[in-house]
Amino acid sequence: MSPDSLSITFAALADPTRRAILADLIAGDKSVNQLAEPFEMSLPAISKHLKVLERAGLIIRGREAQWRPCKLEAGPLKDINGWLEHYRRFWDESFDRLDDYLHELQTKEKKHERKK
Repeated sequence: MSPDSLSITFAALADPTRRAILADLIAGDKSVNQLAEPFEMSLPAISKHLKVLERAGLIIRGREAQWRPCKLEAGPLKDINGWLEHYRRFWDESFDRLDDYLHELQTKEKKHERKK
């Protein structure tokens, strides 16, 4: 994934309304009206959020007669996960070192208690 694509995806995910919309779409396709129900905002405002998500490739808007379903497109999320994997390894290694250090301290403490 290119840095520009990452920036667009992260920008789309930066808004809590858009994250809530994506979470709602996990359950399946929904119309704009269905997606707007939990929010106290106008349909045009929801449509703007949907356009941002669509530009980022996170949703696809279809057309089936009068029904205009929105569908989650998780590809960009998988790309972000791949990008984050590098950092996940860093944190896992850091936590492993911390765990080793804590174990070492506990061992020293037990030895110290035995000497008393």
